[in-house]
Amino acid sequence: MAQDNSPNKTITMNQRRSCTKFTEDQLKILIKAFHQNPYPGYATKQRLALEINTDESRIQIWFQNRRARHQCQKKSEPDEDLESSQDQDHSEEEIQSREDRQCRTSYTSSQLHTLIEAFMNNPYPGIDTREQLAKEIGIPESRVQIWFQNRRSRFHVQRKREPDDQDSEQRQDKEQDL
Repeated sequence: MAQDNSPNKTITMNQRRSCTKFTEDQLKILIKAFHQNPYPGYATKQRLALEINTDESRIQIWFQNRRARHQCQKKSEPDEDLESSQDQDHSEEEIQSREDRQCRTSYTSSQLHTLIEAFMNNPYPGIDTREQLAKEIGIPESRVQIWFQNRRSRFHVQRKREPDDQDSEQRQDKEQDL
């Protein structure tokens, strides 16, 4: 069982959720699943969440963190990593995990309006805000979290492009003056 993952804890707005503490038994299950497939599909994450009695979003974060740690350890042996990635065929597990993936989430215009409005107020909402939004628009909190990550990424890309757009407009103006 997870160590007190109950939503009854009082967390102020925009405060990070406390670190999820897994028991040894839970970790054994997660590590075994990670060794079988470090990129589990949605169905697998849901099954694991039920098996160890926690949220799917906590499973998702655990796998992300584990993969990041795993990558750091592998970087110390770059030649071995390169050889193994070149010789690797697509395994049945990898193909199955693609099939297990959750379908692309479609949002209604009212859901998007609510999400965009929340993003304009705060692009980095805390767990309480995300859970409240999820309940309000009727989608899982993990999807709200992903939507905000994607929107922030898109926002940063657009901001980087703005100076380029202004430069090209200025060049066009100068060319027209000549």
